[in-house]
Amino acid sequence: MEDDAQRASHGGRASSWLAVTVIVLGFAIGGVGLCLGPMWPLFWMGAAVCVLGGILLLAFQVFRDVVLDAPRVPYRQAGAEPSE
Repeated sequence: MEDDAQRASHGGRASSWLAVTVIVLGFAIGGVGLCLGPMWPLFWMGAAVCVLGGILLLAFQVFRDVVLDAPRVPYRQAGAEPSE
């Protein structure tokens, strides 16, 4: 079995970044559509691209890209008293 510390990463998988990029692109398309008029067909096209990105998020299981860090312990619980 693989050690959790070795597979923990802050970067995420390429498929996760692809899904996020699609959502950001859809948001930008919708924002441009609102600023130019508003041009409702362009806005709804951006909304559809965002929905496509959401489907990709679910299909790629983005929420499994979890960073497994050791729990952080406050100073007082760790025994190191701050100097006053």
